[in-house]
Amino acid sequence: MNVGIYIYENAEVLDFSGPFEVFSTANRLASDGEPFNVFLVAENSTPVAARGGFSVNPHYDFSRHPDIDVLIVVGGVHTGELDKPEVIQWVAATSEKADTVASVCTGAFILAEAGLLSGLKVTTHWEDIPDLRRSHPDLTVVESVRWVDEGKFITSGGISAGIDMSLHLVSRLLGSELANSTARQMEFAWRKNT
Repeated sequence: MNVGIYIYENAEVLDFSGPFEVFSTANRLASDGEPFNVFLVAENSTPVAARGGFSVNPHYDFSRHPDIDVLIVVGGVHTGELDKPEVIQWVAATSEKADTVASVCTGAFILAEAGLLSGLKVTTHWEDIPDLRRSHPDLTVVESVRWVDEGKFITSGGISAGIDMSLHLVSRLLGSELANSTARQMEFAWRKNT
């Protein structure tokens, strides 16, 4: 299962490194080989300067990457991404082919801009909820939850909530036993939506 995580300049570090760690750890613990091929995708193949100047090398760029089964769009300083037609088009086209599309934090704005969340319940970082409601009144924006699962589309709250959501994805895709053992291996107190 190919898990592609979209990163960009000033992306929040834990938004992509948290989910990356979840799927990588699940790979180590899975009883039947490595079920996930997890990788980072950026618009270009050059290093990306994430928040705080954290430099990261994407595995792939828009022009070449494996087919993506699970697309995760991260948050951070996302506003510049909304003004890039090539980014919005890539997210829309990739989402069409993917089985599951998720966002962490303000990545929900990018999915919404691509027209993917209309009429759905969604969430984002608590600080950005009013802005998401204002800019996309066609969404039902909920608060005080770690993630919202609407079938193909899953959105999460900010930063560490992306880890909770990724564990939920592991549970949904391969079972709660693997998700629970992944959280335990990471020494992470998985906060589930109950």
